[in-house]
Amino acid sequence: NMGDAPEDILELTDGSYYSVYSHDDLIGYFCYGRNAQVPGGIKEGLYKDENLLDIGLGLRPDLTGKGKGLAFFITGLDFGKHKYGRNLFRLTVATFNERAIKLYERAGFKIVATFLNKNSEKEIQFYVMEKS
Repeated sequence: NMGDAPEDILELTDGSYYSVYSHDDLIGYFCYGRNAQVPGGIKEGLYKDENLLDIGLGLRPDLTGKGKGLAFFITGLDFGKHKYGRNLFRLTVATFNERAIKLYERAGFKIVATFLNKNSEKEIQFYVMEKS
């Protein structure tokens, strides 16, 4: 959902994003920390607990729905544990993304808050989910 604005490029190159490859194929990414947070949740004060590591992710669209999501997600959690030394995680997901929500619940995440993210073009409702 990013463009080519200078601030978008800076975000992608600030060290919080990690590419995931299978052999030589890019299959997805993970990001950690503030870049995994959604502006509406920040405005609502939903990310104040700094004991939680925020995680964001994306799996290449042609790989979704093939039973690979949970292993991909757990790989990102394990990387976050080792890289950042955290065992407590938080993520933000659009409420319409039912398939992802089910996957996160299978990984032990629970919904702890809901908020509306508004930008100039649309409003989207999100869940904040945590795993402790």
